[in-house]
Amino acid sequence: MKSGERNYSGSNREPSLKGTLISVGVLGLVIVISWFAVFALFISR
Repeated sequence: MKSGERNYSGSNREPSLKGTLISVGVLGLVIVISWFAVFALFISR
């Protein structure tokens, strides 16, 4: 019974973790772009 529950929870967690990875990557990209935009503004002054 436990092995059946393990397989179910394992297959259930994968899409959740994939979505988390994508959202963290997008958030990191937004932070990096914002940082470079502020840095460019600072350099141009």
